[in-house]
Amino acid sequence: MPVVLENLGKRFGDGAPVLDDVNANIGRGEFVALLGASGCGKSTLLNIIAGLEAPSSGALEVPSDGAAFMFQDAALFPWLTARENIELALKLRGVGKADRRTKAQELLELVHLGAAGDKRPHELSGGMRQRVSLARSLAQDRQLLLMDEPFAALDAITRDLLHDELERIWKETGRTIVFVTHNVREAVRLGQRVLLLSSRPGRVVQEWDVTEEHRTDAGLAGQLTGVITARLREEIRRHAK
Repeated sequence: MPVVLENLGKRFGDGAPVLDDVNANIGRGEFVALLGASGCGKSTLLNIIAGLEAPSSGALEVPSDGAAFMFQDAALFPWLTARENIELALKLRGVGKADRRTKAQELLELVHLGAAGDKRPHELSGGMRQRVSLARSLAQDRQLLLMDEPFAALDAITRDLLHDELERIWKETGRTIVFVTHNVREAVRLGQRVLLLSSRPGRVVQEWDVTEEHRTDAGLAGQLTGVITARLREEIRRHAK
């Protein structure tokens, strides 16, 4: 089932609208990057899609089993091992005790952490913690995965490595992914489409298709990154006025 947003709006109390007339269609298995300046409502939109917030107006259609969510902070339980953090998500899903360890190990292998299952979060690097967080999100077994700037706090080299890992896992699992970022290069690197939200109130003001040629030709990717960056700066300047 796709994600459909129709004339979606959100305001908190009597304040100015955060989102206004948001329209978007995201197909099953698609990877969409949602881009915009800080404070434009990206995270609020993700919370609405996840069912954590109700829209003030408009309508949305999401998969009946909801969505898995991955945050900027790994938010792992420090007293549990990497495997136990994943097993907890499986337990909440109703997976029996006998199967939880096996499934958790399979997910650790998927994120290339098969040998780190007995380590606690403080023993893992930032990138490794985010891999565990991704495995825990996948343990929820939802078709839709929402990611809110999950790599923003990582150094550039680790972030690039995790881009490769995420792309591999997306292709292997067929998940639908909505990935929020304010990094244009990251949006072009990962998304099949890039949606740009305007500054408040947030609405989708432009979108770009990212082709396989963009993925394989650094020059083309750089050109598209430049075009999107210029458009993003327009939105930021417009908001500043």
